[in-house]
Amino acid sequence: MHPKKLYFIRHGETEYNRLNIVQGRGVNSPLNETGHWQAEAFFHTYRHIPVEAVIASSLLRTHQTVAPFTQQQLPLTILNDLDEMHWGSFEGKPASPELKEIYQKATQEWSLGNYDFSFGDGESARQLADRLSRALEYLCNRPEDTLLVCSHGRALRCLLCLAKGLPLSEMASFHPKNTGLFVAYFDGSDFHFELENDTQHLTLYARLTQAFQ
Repeated sequence: MHPKKLYFIRHGETEYNRLNIVQGRGVNSPLNETGHWQAEAFFHTYRHIPVEAVIASSLLRTHQTVAPFTQQQLPLTILNDLDEMHWGSFEGKPASPELKEIYQKATQEWSLGNYDFSFGDGESARQLADRLSRALEYLCNRPEDTLLVCSHGRALRCLLCLAKGLPLSEMASFHPKNTGLFVAYFDGSDFHFELENDTQHLTLYARLTQAFQ
């Protein structure tokens, strides 16, 4: 496999994020005002990197996050396997006590190695890992040297475990922020991470925009 550098980013904020409402794979929500600002901040800070292709999930919030790059005539590839975890009938619902209890049960089961446990009628951790394994293999086999990849919070937790060779029980150790950046070098067999969950672009862009006000 050809050596390459991958920039993994979580999408910008949506109103569902702000209101703590479950999105998942089945809710195709757009970015809110803050999310669009985060996307612009990321582009302003990293527009110099030699990205050759942009890969995103099938969901609108990832497309809008990378839009400043694709508007520069960079090709966008939609990869369904990068979609967020499917949370079943809980998608689109606020974080009620019942939902929090079930979520805690699911994450506890996964931490104990029961990867077949699913969140209601949604995906199990193993099902999520199966499709993200396909996504990772696809990314590694792309011909380009530098890729920008936009996905989702839980999906990225799983993808990071796979890339680092960690068990899925370690998903809880990752907390991808909106537009949090993970930079990895793939040498043909292993991933080497240079940056993890970095959001310095938000601070830098905030200072810049304030300076011109």
